[in-house]
Amino acid sequence: MVTDLKSEVQDDLLRVAEALADAARIAVLPYFRASDLAAENKISEGFDPVTEGDRAAERAMRDILSVQRPDDAILGEEYGRTEGTSGLTWVLDPIDGTRAFLSGTPTWGVLIAVSDASGPLLGVIDQPYIGERFIGGFGEARVVGPQGTRTLKTRAPRDLSDAILFTTFPEVGTLAEGQAFQRLSRQVRLTRFGLDCYAYGLVASGQIDLVVEAGLQAYDIQGPMAVIQAAGGVVTNWEGGPAHQGGRVVAAANAQIHAAALDHLSGT
Repeated sequence: MVTDLKSEVQDDLLRVAEALADAARIAVLPYFRASDLAAENKISEGFDPVTEGDRAAERAMRDILSVQRPDDAILGEEYGRTEGTSGLTWVLDPIDGTRAFLSGTPTWGVLIAVSDASGPLLGVIDQPYIGERFIGGFGEARVVGPQGTRTLKTRAPRDLSDAILFTTFPEVGTLAEGQAFQRLSRQVRLTRFGLDCYAYGLVASGQIDLVVEAGLQAYDIQGPMAVIQAAGGVVTNWEGGPAHQGGRVVAAANAQIHAAALDHLSGT
């Protein structure tokens, strides 16, 4: 476990994270809404697409890490794991929301995290097309975008009946998991679907209260997790335990709304 990183190391990690996000933007944007964009299906049943945009963005980030942080490990969705010796791992999802990417909707994003054995220390959610970047870790949480730079702060506690809830897919995992989600959904004011990683940015920026998902991988959640926690939120699994390895995840604006959500989800 890496603890008590010196300030100069933290500054370097933040600098490199921003450089990765910049490089991924340059690599991926030529593919977005391109008339000849093609996708391959990674699974035999259903549809889990990957595009050359996914691969190009991850390659661009790996190229930077090989030069600027060669001792760190890398875990990426498209090219797997590269071992390191520093105790730190860069966790990369070059396009979170490839279905949205294929559809031309600007709700996909590039996810970047730096983690140790205990979970993410720093995270980035970057939406290249609208130029919005959420950053959280090492005592700061901010968003940079069309409205300038703002500090991120999650929503204040409110009754579950006033909450806004998001998830990506209406099915939310298995039949039992979907039923648990529906129990929660019936208690909130508004439920919306389909924003992939962008919904986590909305939690961090104080726009919504909850994101609940199932079947996530580590690269799906570690970047958003760091951003939300730095902004004052809570991210756990459905039992209230660690969520940085993926699986069933609850991202909440505050401890009160998190506890209320777990009442409807835990034990599933």
